[in-house]
Amino acid sequence: MTPFAVRQAVLADLEALSALFDQYRQFQGRPADLPACRAFLNARFEHGQSVVFLGETEGRAAGFAQLYPIFSSTALARVFILNDLFVAPAARRTGLASALLAAVEHHAQAFGACRLSLNVARDNLPAQQLYQTRGWVQDGEYFMFHRFPPRA
Repeated sequence: MTPFAVRQAVLADLEALSALFDQYRQFQGRPADLPACRAFLNARFEHGQSVVFLGETEGRAAGFAQLYPIFSSTALARVFILNDLFVAPAARRTGLASALLAAVEHHAQAFGACRLSLNVARDNLPAQQLYQTRGWVQDGEYFMFHRFPPRA
């Protein structure tokens, strides 16, 4: 097992994080676009719109998790959306994804969140198994719907 460390990312991590974020987007079927990834993440840092945890192996960025804060009107409490979780292929099956999840879970607890939520591809069975192993449960009460407004 390769030793790794997980910590909250800061603006100084932007370059390494952008490269990972670009790999993640490619994994999700999007074209490579490092400058757009850098600009997107920089804006999230500048505006305090997300919380990013960075996983490092041997001092190099190897994975990340990105949270977006929202609120539950019915629970009158904070909720975090785990929108992005990615581990570079060379660092998979080392426990890094689980460590990133642990950091996310701790952060949510520290901020008094009533829930963490995520979406996972139906065919991403390894991720589903990881989430279930860590105590995440599939929603049995609600369906998720999307509406995609036309772009101007």
